[in-house]
Amino acid sequence: MLSDNEVIQRVLDHISNRTTDMGETVWREPVDNYRSAERFALEMELFKRLPMVFCPSAALPGVGDYVARSVAGVPLLAVRGSDGIVRTFHNACRHRGMMLAEGDGNAGGGFTCPYHAWAYGLDGRLRNIAGTAGFPGIDPREHGLTPVTTEERGGLVFVTQKPAVSRGALEQLPELIAADQVVFEYTTFTDEANWKLLLETSMEGYHIKALHNTTFYPFGFDNLNVVETFGMNSRIVFPFKRVEKLRERPKEEWRAEGKLTYVNQLYPNTRLATLSNHYLLVILEPVSPSVSRWIIYRLRTPGAEDTPEALERSKRDAAFLKDTGVIEDRAAACSIQRGMAGDANSHFLFGRFEEAAVHFHRHLEAHLEQLQQIL
Repeated sequence: MLSDNEVIQRVLDHISNRTTDMGETVWREPVDNYRSAERFALEMELFKRLPMVFCPSAALPGVGDYVARSVAGVPLLAVRGSDGIVRTFHNACRHRGMMLAEGDGNAGGGFTCPYHAWAYGLDGRLRNIAGTAGFPGIDPREHGLTPVTTEERGGLVFVTQKPAVSRGALEQLPELIAADQVVFEYTTFTDEANWKLLLETSMEGYHIKALHNTTFYPFGFDNLNVVETFGMNSRIVFPFKRVEKLRERPKEEWRAEGKLTYVNQLYPNTRLATLSNHYLLVILEPVSPSVSRWIIYRLRTPGAEDTPEALERSKRDAAFLKDTGVIEDRAAACSIQRGMAGDANSHFLFGRFEEAAVHFHRHLEAHLEQLQQIL
């Protein structure tokens, strides 16, 4: 990937030449791929066979910290053990299947099922059966929580539920979230839009002036981006107009902070944006072909001061983003979803200005074709 200075130079060249990074092809994505129940079911099966971002490592900072949520409709439970290792399990008691936890929190030394009080350690082992006399011949060693393959990379926790068809986002994944970063806000909500429609809103800057005319555009550029791909992922650079001030400074003094926004698209359903005063991690969890759940973590920037003033700057940064541009992106995706009720379009077109979206769809289509051959 390009260094900050290389990105800045490319941005300045684009400004001077009134150009932008462009792809090689136009992609035609069938509209039915956004509304078909059969296609959705295949995508969910793929989600079980790829390393999927579950949460940032910073959401599990201490022993016993856990996050419980669904991936591809399957309830999972990730927890940091006493040895510091994050493990993920199916969120279901081995007695009668009740979920052991919801949301996030700290489990102390383990989990106890609220139905019949079967107890499990942080490592998933069954530690106690309430009323053991009622379960003769049951070996606790064979009734621990069912594990899910878990890997921490780049400051993120990845889970893979079934034998993987590829390394997905883990292929060529750089370090993205530093060890000293802290989650300062978590939110979740749903939108009536296909997960891909919501994801696509941050994959190009071709829409900045039209959709964000009074929010982002006064501070940035329309259709001026640097686009890089790494493995199945991509990184899109959205420059601020103030980047031009760097022309007056020696290159060794150039800094990207406050001049560029990096948006990493992590295949298939996650993006990480580095903003002026915080990091924004978005996971788009599909609920149905027409409904998606947003899972949002906001983190302090690396090395940020642990002061009330620094936290307030991060919160102001976050509020501007979610109360302006993100609302506009969400509204656009939901509008497209409603428009698909008719037959105006057989395909959606992704042009050369939308290189990252083409990269995403090309890999998704290839994986789904591969999956169909396996099933």
